[in-house]
Amino acid sequence: MSHLAVKIVISLLLLISISACQPSSKSTVPDDVVAKQTTEIDKLFAEFDDIGKPGASVAVLKDGEVVFSKGYGSANLEYDIPVTPDTMFHVASVSKQFTVFAILLLAEEGKLNFDDDVRQYIPEVPDFGNTITLRHLASHTSGIRDQWNLLRMAGWRLDDVITTEHILKMVAKQKELNFKPGEEFLYSNTGFTLLAEVVARVSGKSFAQFTQERLFTPLNMSNSLFYDDHQKIVSNRAYSYEPIDNGYQKSVLNYANVGATSLFTTAEDLLKWSENFTASTVGSPLIIKQMNTLATLNNGDTFGGAYGQFVSYHNGIKYIQHSGGDAGFRSYLARFPEQNLAIAILNNGADARPWELALQIAERFLEINTPRPQNAIADAFMESMSPKQAPNSFEISKNELSEDILNAYVGHYWNEPDAYSREIYLDNGRLMYSRGKNDVSPLAPVNENTFKMLNVEGEIFVEFTEDGEQNLMTVRVDNIDTYVSVAYTPVEVTETWLSQFAGSYYSPELSSTYHFSPDNDQLKISHYRLSDHHIAPVKGDFFRSQVGDISFEREDSGAVNGFRISNGRVRNPYFKKL
Repeated sequence: MSHLAVKIVISLLLLISISACQPSSKSTVPDDVVAKQTTEIDKLFAEFDDIGKPGASVAVLKDGEVVFSKGYGSANLEYDIPVTPDTMFHVASVSKQFTVFAILLLAEEGKLNFDDDVRQYIPEVPDFGNTITLRHLASHTSGIRDQWNLLRMAGWRLDDVITTEHILKMVAKQKELNFKPGEEFLYSNTGFTLLAEVVARVSGKSFAQFTQERLFTPLNMSNSLFYDDHQKIVSNRAYSYEPIDNGYQKSVLNYANVGATSLFTTAEDLLKWSENFTASTVGSPLIIKQMNTLATLNNGDTFGGAYGQFVSYHNGIKYIQHSGGDAGFRSYLARFPEQNLAIAILNNGADARPWELALQIAERFLEINTPRPQNAIADAFMESMSPKQAPNSFEISKNELSEDILNAYVGHYWNEPDAYSREIYLDNGRLMYSRGKNDVSPLAPVNENTFKMLNVEGEIFVEFTEDGEQNLMTVRVDNIDTYVSVAYTPVEVTETWLSQFAGSYYSPELSSTYHFSPDNDQLKISHYRLSDHHIAPVKGDFFRSQVGDISFEREDSGAVNGFRISNGRVRNPYFKKL
């Protein structure tokens, strides 16, 4: 065979490969079914169908065919540019599955191992005394502190220009992990930034270039790219917005880092990606299996997380999903592998909830709209109670309890494992459960010491008991999670007491200085980039601020010498008093 003939055969094979992985634009689903589903989806997205509002792009794949693809609303409010199926959106954390896939492609080629130490490729990562593997990073079990929370603590705004270099420098300064690798699941964007950097260093190409050549081009994802340059022009892109009292305002995004985020794509391109999990056009079936396999902790437990994705269930049906949210962008990709259904929804308004809409679409295609009985969780809770405790039926007591009974439960409660406080107080004869200012839920009595929390998602019950000399408050969420807090007496706040904490504190891990000064019955925090704000003590030397929970530490003499701060995905960076 001539050299030219070989080239022609290879070209034909490539064309066949590309076309095989593309969802067909012509559906074999009966026209009347398509018409019905189109009408139903239009109703679901009616709120977005306004050129004066941020919009949505929706696409549905069933049995390998695109059965719905449509845009709603505006991609750019300044110029009234409508969203179309070709509009490209920043999809935030939906990016993560692409990052893991790229790592597994290199592993399949023998260029790395999924269980390699990350320091083998990025020696700037500190030696924390325990090996952090690429697998740990890909499953949020590494213990590495989250990049966004670290930056926020250091005074950065998330609309600053943030590059991969900035993040790597921050990681290099860390002294501790949140926990020993593999011991817990705690979502960490940092792990995926590191994975993308591993891909770049091993392949010798930028992560954006590698994914373009190895993922997007062979899958014919012609409207997809990883955005590693905040000044790069992207045609047909949407811009993001957030609601304000009289409309919307721009929500600016200047990320120049990839791996954890920064994929620009369309809903239809995401369906091509989704179909690859069935067709395995790029990557072997072993990679697909690995991607979909639940990760395990050191003790063998699973937690619903796979690799760059999460495994969930809706009305008993398994689906694999990931959501995304940066600035005003909201995104969601869900695959129902056993039903050959995939749904991609992209929004550019911060008030959108695409994950809820995706499940509503799924219900219409799979005819699984069978919500649980309203009191199923409550019944299970009652069954867990002793006959003496349980009321005759689950109905909110219509007889108001006396104020003497209710007053016995009023007070402050401290949860030691998670270091938070809650306040219970009376308001017009009803107990109120307070998480802080403007975050309060009323409690309705079920029996004399058990209450149902109102105006919240799920079934939450609050029970007050005694254990020796301690008053306890037990909160049960959906009869699955239980949180026990102990009553305590808040410290008496005086200016003399507050003055113990006054001064400047520096953290080498964050390259940041906080200054505290007493101001009436609170502490004022000053920082050169953060807005000055006040904090009040929660319990003893523990304060809660806008950037995290602050726990002051003392010398043996009792003098305050520093503090540690925690904020969701970051635990305990240290600030030393200057």
